[in-house]
Amino acid sequence: MATSMREIKREIKSKQNMKQITKAMEMVAASKLRRAQEAAVASRPYADKLKEVVASIAAGTKDVKHPMLESRPVKKTGYLVITSDRGLAGGYNSNILRKVTQTIREKHKSADEYTLFVIGRKGAEYFRRRNMPITEEVIGLSDSPTFADIKSVSFSAVKNFAEGTYDELYLFYNQFVNAITQIPTETRLLPLDDVTSNTAVTAYEYEPSPEGVLEVLLPKYAETLIYSAVLDGKASEFGARMTAMGSATKNANKMINQLTLTYNRARQAAITQEISEIVAGANAQS
Repeated sequence: MATSMREIKREIKSKQNMKQITKAMEMVAASKLRRAQEAAVASRPYADKLKEVVASIAAGTKDVKHPMLESRPVKKTGYLVITSDRGLAGGYNSNILRKVTQTIREKHKSADEYTLFVIGRKGAEYFRRRNMPITEEVIGLSDSPTFADIKSVSFSAVKNFAEGTYDELYLFYNQFVNAITQIPTETRLLPLDDVTSNTAVTAYEYEPSPEGVLEVLLPKYAETLIYSAVLDGKASEFGARMTAMGSATKNANKMINQLTLTYNRARQAAITQEISEIVAGANAQS
């Protein structure tokens, strides 16, 4: 019985240590979430305004031609997938990776029909283990990523589409709703064939020409959408980690309470047994 009680006490101590760790991780994630959420929200007005300008130019220009605005027969597809570098974030990574894998299996018969751009170590390791073609990857992003951190992969993804390496580009990321809800999202990034839809045309004069302005703005707009998705992904990551660590802390509390109850019962049984032995011994002597 003594051995059993020592084991229970050791288990209680282990769970208490784990609870301290998960609680600390929950608080850290909550602190980072606030900053990440502010950054994600702040990036949206810029992307919206850039889309408005691009749409206004494209809608007001007759017979505008640009590869990023034109749909073409799809022979190959690019996928840009945003994951995290670390785990312990609930279903944050598994949900988006499952969605990408399912889409690829449904649309493609061989690896020659698609390529991947990956942001985040978890996604890169996942695709590499499955021998899926990765054109470029970015790992080791900071908790507050700047545009410079993802400039190379976003530029490469957009440039490859413009040069005809593939005929469409999809973006997969977790859309942040709140700390509890993150939605695995698939959106077609290129071509930007919906950029002129429902757009009021404003009369402006452009130098050197509307086409010249679009040549510069369209890649920047696509890269801005990628960066905005990265910021959304960071907010989603911290929200998912905070929720996961909160659940782990609650589970640790339940286990500690159950083990404490078991320990108290074992201790009570041991005391009762000792009293019984003493009484039996006294009776035997009388």
